[in-house]
Amino acid sequence: MNLQTIMDELGLTCLTQGRNFTTITPTSGYASDLLSCVMAGAKSDGLWVTLQAHLNIIAIAALLELSAIIITENAQVEPAVVQKANEQGVTLLATPLSTFEVVGKLWALGLRAD
Repeated sequence: MNLQTIMDELGLTCLTQGRNFTTITPTSGYASDLLSCVMAGAKSDGLWVTLQAHLNIIAIAALLELSAIIITENAQVEPAVVQKANEQGVTLLATPLSTFEVVGKLWALGLRAD
């Protein structure tokens, strides 16, 4: 399943520069708001679901080479965060849904933890 399908199915809004999301295939998912847990548990090419919306999430996503970050509950993302994400090639997606709802929908689509 590619990232474009996930975006369409969950009604996600892309906050960063557009890309060909049909060529990106997330291999797993991880949900946490604790950055140290994400560093230890998220897998390369995975999706990260979080309520966090600050600059540090970009560094972690770039380091782990994640497919995208899904920011939940309409958390406010500052322009500087979006700019840094674009510079680092990190895709930021947003939703009004809770983290719990997003993870449930991803699971229903067949995405699993690695």
